[in-house]
Amino acid sequence: MSAPIVNSCVNSMKSILIHFAHEHVDFRLAELASILKLFKITTCLPDQNGFSPFLKLDLPSLDCAQQIASRAVLIKSVYELWAQGKTHKELNESLSKLPAKFLDPYITSGDTYKFQVTSFNKKIPPKRKLEIIENLPHEVLAFEGRVDLKNHQHAYHIIEDYGSTMGKPTKEPEQVFFAKWIADGQRDKINEFHLQKRHFIANTSMDAALSMIMANLAKVGPNMVVLDPFVGSGSLLVSAAAKGAYVMGTDIDYLLLHAKSRPSRCNMKKRQSDESVYSNLHQYGLEKHFLNVLVADASKPHMWREQTFYDAIITDPPYGIREGAKKIDFNPTLSLTDEQRNGGTHIAQRTEYHLSDIFRDLLNFAARYLHVNGRLVYWFPVQLHTYAEGNIPSHPCLRLVHNCEQKLNSKVGRRLITMEKVCEFNLDKIIAIGDNVWQQREH
Repeated sequence: MSAPIVNSCVNSMKSILIHFAHEHVDFRLAELASILKLFKITTCLPDQNGFSPFLKLDLPSLDCAQQIASRAVLIKSVYELWAQGKTHKELNESLSKLPAKFLDPYITSGDTYKFQVTSFNKKIPPKRKLEIIENLPHEVLAFEGRVDLKNHQHAYHIIEDYGSTMGKPTKEPEQVFFAKWIADGQRDKINEFHLQKRHFIANTSMDAALSMIMANLAKVGPNMVVLDPFVGSGSLLVSAAAKGAYVMGTDIDYLLLHAKSRPSRCNMKKRQSDESVYSNLHQYGLEKHFLNVLVADASKPHMWREQTFYDAIITDPPYGIREGAKKIDFNPTLSLTDEQRNGGTHIAQRTEYHLSDIFRDLLNFAARYLHVNGRLVYWFPVQLHTYAEGNIPSHPCLRLVHNCEQKLNSKVGRRLITMEKVCEFNLDKIIAIGDNVWQQREH
């Protein structure tokens, strides 16, 4: 028989129930762990949570739960967990054992309230919901306030879990929770920042949900400086700026950054002249967070002064699934006239930018220009049948924090890699990627 949850709390810790959205399952704990680090909240997280959308946590206060909900994209709602059981009978028995000292403030407050039945993996008919509410131990939950379904001050949820694999639901719930609603996550932001509403998009614009998840993994916060070295249309910068950071980016594609490239929207023959990364931030009232965007080659880091600049680097490198990667390179066989050499009329050639070189340069750049404890968050493409942990790029200045998988089809996927800078950059460091090793050299 289940015991009331509030009796299991020690040292005034609050029992919290987190209800995750059932998408990007592999990213859930990584996002949550990063948010806990951002707000300096101490608790124990499981190594994995499987497919279950429910997670129980002990937190120092309900304010901590609200902080988590204020950032999390993959959380639907956060609750204060009062009781749980495998059946409704067990749940009601647990509720009957709740101590009066815990209940009295809610019972006698006179606040308006409502009961609500929610479920996972099964739709509950209204008649059954009413039965569940009527069968609660109302002699214990004898709230003195009145019921108000629209303008309530407190919402008490009875949550049924009908299986955690999104397959065929179980006949009876596997577990039942009684919990007081604290806050909803930031799911509404996905629609607010949806790409279909974005003024300026490109073929590789990152969708709103993943952009915000990346900002959370990077622990982006107010007054930080964030860079995207493959900025494109600036989707990642929008999410970082929405968290209060100052943002900038670089990209080799002059035509895209100046709204002269082929439009990405259907039935659109020409881009509007005001399409730009700046216009995207202006659209959401975030223009004050825009530093600049440079037409620059990410493979040439020595354009930067030798000092740390950035609190976070978040990026989606061009690894060739939707767009090929290019860089500026020297062609010794190319014959130039004196006018081209001295007059500046020659346009430098763009050549293929090999995958191994992209990630070597990216990690070297992060090691050079991130502040210590700053984070690098980037996508890494993989073949699902050959992937191994050893494929992930490594660097002696960077510690791997999170490695999350997104499957694109049955053969190809990509990993969202989060790394943290742990020591100052040294030119003698060696970086290894896969079976290849490069010695860094000063140019």
